[in-house]
Amino acid sequence: MASPVGSESGAGQCMVMAFRALQAASHRNIDVPLAIRKDRLKRLGALLDRNRSNFEAVISEDFGHRSKHETRFAEAVIVEAAIKHASRHVAQWMAPRRVTTDLHFLPGSNRLVAQPLGVVGIIAPWNFPLMLSLGPVVGALAAGNLVMIKPSELAPRFSACLNNAVKERFDAEEIVVVEGGPAVSESFAALPFDHLLFTGSTRVGKFVAASAAKNLTPVTLELGGKSPAIIDRSADLAQAARRIAFGKLLNAGQTCIAPDYVLCPADLQEKFVELLFAAVATLYGSDPSNPDYTSIIDAAHYERLQRIIDDAAVKGARIERRADKPEEWDSVRKFPPSLILATNDDMLVRREEIFGPILPVIPYAHREEAIAFVNARERPLALYWFGTDRKARRRVLQETIAGGVTVNDCLMHIGQERQPFGGVGASGSGSYHGEWGFRTFSKEKPIFYQSRLSWIDLLLPPYGRAFDWFFRLLRWII
Repeated sequence: MASPVGSESGAGQCMVMAFRALQAASHRNIDVPLAIRKDRLKRLGALLDRNRSNFEAVISEDFGHRSKHETRFAEAVIVEAAIKHASRHVAQWMAPRRVTTDLHFLPGSNRLVAQPLGVVGIIAPWNFPLMLSLGPVVGALAAGNLVMIKPSELAPRFSACLNNAVKERFDAEEIVVVEGGPAVSESFAALPFDHLLFTGSTRVGKFVAASAAKNLTPVTLELGGKSPAIIDRSADLAQAARRIAFGKLLNAGQTCIAPDYVLCPADLQEKFVELLFAAVATLYGSDPSNPDYTSIIDAAHYERLQRIIDDAAVKGARIERRADKPEEWDSVRKFPPSLILATNDDMLVRREEIFGPILPVIPYAHREEAIAFVNARERPLALYWFGTDRKARRRVLQETIAGGVTVNDCLMHIGQERQPFGGVGASGSGSYHGEWGFRTFSKEKPIFYQSRLSWIDLLLPPYGRAFDWFFRLLRWII
């Protein structure tokens, strides 16, 4: 069974040994049958079912508090849906595909065959530790790979729970969970995986990519950035406020695709502010003891959020809150929902990914200004547009670039198993989910089958008039 890689001192050696065992197993079993792939997916589903309540409990403990309902529908159900989708479609995905053959290569034929890459490494973050650890595993197993997972050290209880759960269902030559701190993570990224998927900050992603490059390891980077929510004048403002409030405050804003800022028509800004706080009151109330509202993961992140607020206030921003008794919020490490108005580019809130329940509201006069604001910044992982004007929507979607888009809501595109999920530019590279995950973790090998009779024989030496005639014909055909 899969062995824990626990203590920081001996973790490096244990990790290397575990990796070598996986690597050797992948070399012994290159052609992984459908039955084995489906069995592994079935066991992954059983792992999730058996440990669902344990995962909810330990994730809440790691955060200080997180609603079990958030873990259920924002993590567990997404993984469950991915497993079921892959199980239903993996036979189709792995079947050799006929590819059209150009006329001048007939009667030869083309096929595209998907093969496992070998050993896939997954570095998961702390904010959605279950979904972002096991979600990529689904595609990797469907593609026939073996897997090594490094959960975040900021979620140690979850990491231990996942490790124990994996040991119950998988052999050490199938899936290994690696526990440990930053030094272990650094060594993990340096292993010569056949593919490495990292989810986390853009800053850390650069180091991961540089480390993987030493082994020429292909990398999928799922990062973050400053994802905009654009409110068009045609939007139902109350509905937009409610959906943005939920999208921002799920997991207390500690979500890579949470709306990072709102672009709002200038004359609707004050109304939007009031509608958003009304939505917050309905969703979460104003009491920090509300069990539906999540704590900030640790003191360092809490202090970072407070610095963002303080920096904006000192530089002239207007801070809007509807929360009293800050000491009560501090005591449970919950950060009150906060809006920041009158911001400028000198403020941290404009320059850094917020990753918390702070939302700048930025007014604009016309749509061109909103589009220009988005395009003047790094390409975001997500973009949200609210409105009913189809012409305006088409223009915004065509003239901006983002990893993914949800129209008239937030976050929903991440749950689509029939669509790829991934970033672009500073928000990431590569994609997964559904068939795109299968392809990411596969080598799609092109195969050309030559016919017994081939025109190509006319191009072989000795060269002469037959060559010249056929070469002229070939150029005309292509």
